[in-house]
Amino acid sequence: MDLKVIPNLKHLESDNFFLIAGPCAIEGEEMAFKIAENCIKICDKLKVPYIFKGSFKKANRSRIDSFTGIGDEIALKILKKIKDHFNIPVITDIHNEIDAKLAAKYVDILQIPAFLVRQTDLLVAAAKTKKTVNLKKGQFMSPESMQFAVNKIIDSGNENIMITDRGTMFGYQDLVVDFRGIPIMKSYATTILDVTHSLQKPNQTSGVTGGLPEMIETIARAGIVNDVDGLFIETHFDPENALSDGKNMLPIESLEEILGRLVSVRKTINSFKS
Repeated sequence: MDLKVIPNLKHLESDNFFLIAGPCAIEGEEMAFKIAENCIKICDKLKVPYIFKGSFKKANRSRIDSFTGIGDEIALKILKKIKDHFNIPVITDIHNEIDAKLAAKYVDILQIPAFLVRQTDLLVAAAKTKKTVNLKKGQFMSPESMQFAVNKIIDSGNENIMITDRGTMFGYQDLVVDFRGIPIMKSYATTILDVTHSLQKPNQTSGVTGGLPEMIETIARAGIVNDVDGLFIETHFDPENALSDGKNMLPIESLEEILGRLVSVRKTINSFKS
């Protein structure tokens, strides 16, 4: 795992996994700062390297009346405020080449959504910003096929790359995580397990996605046991009333207890290596 691809990451001396966490979408400055502050406090206590996540807009929505954001520059400025105030790296997802140039002015890491990870022009545009690029594995892609997405970034002159697994489609309305993919993708780049999105239940009839948040620790623990480099967990103070993806987010009051157990698991796994 090369954490040097992530600027301003604390606890680089730690042999813990790192954590990407935050709300699905930026709903406002107060909520974003409150979530970031709580995550930082927990991660500092447990010596878990931390990256704040928040989407500045949600372009991939089933329904036209779904929440998409509070305004691109407004949300991006909130992300930059969090980055500067707490001196931590921040990540947001992009959806087109214009987004890449815009978001790169505000954040440290550009995330390519799973549905868009085969879009060559988007990947090239992200790579050319020289920001770290997080490639989400398409729900329809094998772990082995992610080497070609990685190569697009490298061939565009950027070696600061991460891969995130967010589950694979299992029928129309379910996802599964194939843990055989973790060592495969780790051979290509630093690899993350997106726990909460792996527990989505895409609803093709109502257009509102469900989830299985009660399984978050189960999936996260399996990822840690299988030596994933980092975890991705969306969290919120009030998931039931979150404006995006609330059905699969972790209530933030549960984060410290779960992370503490996961840190213990990682220490045990590491003890077998020495």
